[in-house]
Amino acid sequence: MHQTIAADGLMPIAQSDLHHDTEMPAGEAGYSLAKVHSVLQKLLPAGKVSVYEAGGGAASYLPAALLRRSSVTVVDIDPTQIFNNAYAETRICGDVQTHRLPAESIDLITSYNVIEHLPEVDAALECFAGAVKPGGLILIGAPHPRSLSGLVTKHSPHWFHVWFYRHIRGNERAGQPGEAPFPVHYHPLVLPARLKAFMAARGFETVYERVYESPRFAEMRVRHRALSIVVDGITGLVNGLLLNRVNLRHGDYHLVLRKRADARVAAE
Repeated sequence: MHQTIAADGLMPIAQSDLHHDTEMPAGEAGYSLAKVHSVLQKLLPAGKVSVYEAGGGAASYLPAALLRRSSVTVVDIDPTQIFNNAYAETRICGDVQTHRLPAESIDLITSYNVIEHLPEVDAALECFAGAVKPGGLILIGAPHPRSLSGLVTKHSPHWFHVWFYRHIRGNERAGQPGEAPFPVHYHPLVLPARLKAFMAARGFETVYERVYESPRFAEMRVRHRALSIVVDGITGLVNGLLLNRVNLRHGDYHLVLRKRADARVAAE
């Protein structure tokens, strides 16, 4: 039995458990996510673990083996995503920027492709910091603001994002209720260095970090070969002009943060 918590109260509904294997993203993103899975399995306690998927929606980026031994709570502001979720024990239609779980009650918080959409990332991170147990983990996956995909997403209208998802990525339902893409804000804390510093001040250490090529490049090389040649050429040229101090193809990142045992006061 799954429990859905809506704005008007509790409504238990029965659905089958859909702990399927995670669909790995293309290219370097899939390699990095596999490393993340390894880190989580190594550092999380044995047995039952409590997981909070902040903005988790209807799909998880956690491996099936971990999900099977997890008690999962999902909070998402989109009621369609919450309705479509079929693996979480508790599903809450709410705002991760303000929703608070009991202090130090969670082993793992995941926020995957979420923080770029939040106007108040600092508020969400404060909620996360307080909810994690000492020794617990936070996984953040997000687009890098200083990449080609990040810059285009930040400075282009939302209708263009929908067009890209439909015609380049091949998602015919893009932009419909419960379907990506969603409007972005790119709060300053989305930048990995600032995010790490913010969380370090609240008692968190970085145990895994990787900035990797956006999976959009790998997808284009398969679906739109000619377009990928042009985009790869342009990004390669710009990277060279910038003396390779940045890599515009590095469009996404993973961070795994661990709460220190002495971090209780910092998170209160």
